[in-house]
Amino acid sequence: MERKVRLIPYRIIEEAEEVSEIPRGVELIQSPKIWDHTKGEGITIAILDTGCDADHPDLKSQIIGGRNFTGDDQGNPDIYEDYNGHGTHVAGTMAAEENNSGVVGVAPAASLLIVKVLDKNGSGMYEWIINGINFAVEQKADIISMSLGGPEDVPELHEAIQNAVRNNILVVCAAGNEGDGSETTDEMGYPGCYNEVISVGAIDLERRSSEFTNSNREVDLVAPGEEIISTYKNGKYAKLSGTSMSTPHVSGALALIKNISNKSFERELTGTELYAQLIKRTVPLGYSPKLEGNGLLYLTAVEHLSGIFSQKFMAKVLNMQ
Repeated sequence: MERKVRLIPYRIIEEAEEVSEIPRGVELIQSPKIWDHTKGEGITIAILDTGCDADHPDLKSQIIGGRNFTGDDQGNPDIYEDYNGHGTHVAGTMAAEENNSGVVGVAPAASLLIVKVLDKNGSGMYEWIINGINFAVEQKADIISMSLGGPEDVPELHEAIQNAVRNNILVVCAAGNEGDGSETTDEMGYPGCYNEVISVGAIDLERRSSEFTNSNREVDLVAPGEEIISTYKNGKYAKLSGTSMSTPHVSGALALIKNISNKSFERELTGTELYAQLIKRTVPLGYSPKLEGNGLLYLTAVEHLSGIFSQKFMAKVLNMQ
């Protein structure tokens, strides 16, 4: 188990000391229109990444605990500080608090479980990630989010993910950034290619497919992944690009969808049922399914389509009179 896994390569566009906005990616997937119904209350997302800036003003109220599985800080399991910035960034996209400053996440009332499985260099052992997944299962997380990957299909990692899914935990993974902009070539990365995970590709803020996003038949959907503003280490903010940035949009959205769906059906939905509810909230962009899966995450798609059908039905009724 000495093999290594790393952060999926990403680009830092710029850093900032202060911002005050709802990020465009959060708006693009229609999150603010869901907040009257839910902001993700009572849902726990386990972030398997480089840790988190637990003192960041937009995140400190959202973090309910965590564990360090890396060698950072002499392997102290109780210190899950982020010395890289990546983990703090994805945390903010998922669940940055709505506090009239900084940024707002997709599910601003969701709880975050910080599971540090990658060190300050963005590198980690498969054993760390497997232990992190098992920890998230033990802590009864609702969602596991992993913006990491490698070229190897490691059976022990696959087994840990399958165990999480059996425990009704949704596992969301980045598709990867080895794409060449062509649907004719397949770029495979793990754990994003496992059938049990929700694999997320990237688009830009104009809904164009990102040239770097992996294409393969396991991609489930796409979300904004270019020039995404979010929280960053040392209390700062940064714009980053990559499927690492699209993944937390989906993880946060699932916190909203889980609450809405459980209320609508008046019971706890299974992971398979929640996946169906997620896919109902996508819109095709016209790219190959190998690039966009079922399409762009669009949280109001169900309401939009029902509105169109209602209008058509009324028009038909009026024409019959």
